[in-house]
Amino acid sequence: MRLATIRTTAGNRAVRVDDDAAVETGHADVGELLAVADWRAVAAAADGARHELDSLDYATLIPNPEKVVCIGLNYLDHIAETGRAKPDYPTLFPKWSRSLTGAYDAIPMPDDDESTDVDWEAELGLVIGAPVRRATPEQADAAIAGYTVVNDISVRDWQYHTTQFAPGKAWEGSTPVGPHLVVANPGDVAHFPIECIVDGQVMQSSNTKELCFGPIALIQYISTFITLVPGDLIVTGTPSGVGHARNPKVFIQRGQTVVTRIDGIGECRNVCR
Repeated sequence: MRLATIRTTAGNRAVRVDDDAAVETGHADVGELLAVADWRAVAAAADGARHELDSLDYATLIPNPEKVVCIGLNYLDHIAETGRAKPDYPTLFPKWSRSLTGAYDAIPMPDDDESTDVDWEAELGLVIGAPVRRATPEQADAAIAGYTVVNDISVRDWQYHTTQFAPGKAWEGSTPVGPHLVVANPGDVAHFPIECIVDGQVMQSSNTKELCFGPIALIQYISTFITLVPGDLIVTGTPSGVGHARNPKVFIQRGQTVVTRIDGIGECRNVCR
């Protein structure tokens, strides 16, 4: 089952995306739907207003998550290209709801006097579907609502102003999420080919099975210190191939299109303006 948040003339609406149409579930967005205890059954039975697939205007998947927790240095190949050691614990940093944008929306670039060091980071997004604290592996698995596509577009000079990443990672409107939540079932294995393509050139190509800390481990770690709730988004890290690690460095230019693709999940396609 695939779920999405779309923009309509009446405002945002959560939909189930079928082969022939998108069907409204009766909720303002996917985050509101996930807050319903039996959301899987509700979404599967939904029979609201229908929308043609080619007319859909996708909003960001969860417009107002309580938490967006991002993971740095979480692919072995990316760790190697940065010259760092494999971490003992996940590296965490936050984003906020204003950092997020739709899967096909334009990404607003910083003004030239703010930064020109804008980089791509294809990432698997993990969405929480049930409250969980101090999760066992089984509880962590059961708390996964599903997966989506994210690009952690990074403003590198702002990222490295200090040892804290947040300013360069939470730029307003910079992080496409969507278009769909692909609903997971307990026991599903999150191994997906992942790539980032900039103006037709493949810049990143890997597989999420290369994650140092996978979805269950991340939920266990994060839920030890704070309760994860439905609609929370965990952005699980990026593989090698980022522009900042290249010699010479390569950054996104105005007008370029960044495609973020995860096989079996979907793709984001964003023009950087």
